[in-house]
Amino acid sequence: MAAPYRQPQILFCAGVKGEPAITFIPENGISSSAADEQFCGFGTGIMKHTNIYDIAKMAGVSIATVSRVVNGSDKVSERTRERVLKVIEESGYTPNVFAQGLGLDTMHVIGIVVPDISDNYMSSAVSFLEAGFRKNGYDVILGCSGFDLKNKSKHVNFLLSKKIDALVLVGSTYAGSGKSAAETDYIREAAKQVPVIVINGIVKGDNIHSFVCDDRGAVYSVGTRLIAKGRRRILFITDSHSYSAQQKLAGYKDALSAAGLPAQRDLIVHAHHNRVHETLDLLSDLSLDFDSAVATDDAMAIGILKYCTGRGIRVPEDCDIIGYNNSSLAICCTPELTSIDSRIERLSEEAVDGVLRILSGEEVPPQATVPCSLVERKTTALLGDH
Repeated sequence: MAAPYRQPQILFCAGVKGEPAITFIPENGISSSAADEQFCGFGTGIMKHTNIYDIAKMAGVSIATVSRVVNGSDKVSERTRERVLKVIEESGYTPNVFAQGLGLDTMHVIGIVVPDISDNYMSSAVSFLEAGFRKNGYDVILGCSGFDLKNKSKHVNFLLSKKIDALVLVGSTYAGSGKSAAETDYIREAAKQVPVIVINGIVKGDNIHSFVCDDRGAVYSVGTRLIAKGRRRILFITDSHSYSAQQKLAGYKDALSAAGLPAQRDLIVHAHHNRVHETLDLLSDLSLDFDSAVATDDAMAIGILKYCTGRGIRVPEDCDIIGYNNSSLAICCTPELTSIDSRIERLSEEAVDGVLRILSGEEVPPQATVPCSLVERKTTALLGDH
């Protein structure tokens, strides 16, 4: 059997091998090492190199088959192995000289991009992902892209220039708004070079794998239970038009429709930010009448709780309030907040497992869905199992 053939990847860290396993790239795309920037040519565009996507196309096989060949797997016929190796040889798909000089087959590096590391959901995801990859011998490079399409594309190209083994995008912002496929074209281009994993959003394309929780089903479930309790004016508040936010809104409308109730436009509120006091100020300005509320983030739910408390509205006797993500904020308020757990730890574990399976040459489905769960505390008094 042919010896494993690996294309090495390079990680640049401030420090020596064995030191910090994570390099942070801020929103402006500039790392802490000027030499690193100069070497990568950041801002000058990415040179076109033959990649695994090209090899698969030229050999007439799947990306997984090419991966099996380069990893020396015995699950490939000798005829196919020879054809793939011939294409590799003729195309110049060869190991990186710098990594060879270090005496390494690969640096085992995964790129992770989030829009905002200060967000509780994002920081939790990064923590779980980094721990999972580190446990399996992979280092991590982290970038914070913001929400602007140009910056998201720039950060993805920056990480690709680092010769990463795979790319993980955390957040439904990377799935776009659904208005145009052009919003995610940069992801499909990236997938021609490395496997791409999207957490909490769905992007369709070759070599792209999406891991999501069932947001629509989760909000539908709590909505139907609120209606069964007798609630009729259910406030829905979100700070986003992302894929995940749209799924949550769809679940809200599904619950109302199933009960023969209209979705009242004044009760669907879009906030600018998922912050406690901004939500409080917004509701004070709107002076809405509602008997229950579902927020797409725990911070906004706490803003609703403060609004109710300030107006003498009893929670949960007069108003049930449900947050989202089951973050640490949920137990930092009085009464403690009922929240939908979006299972970010489980999603991160599934994503890590998916990356490892892909890199080992296994076939991985393009989409996996994890069910959410309701963690009921003191801001609701719902009946039934959860």
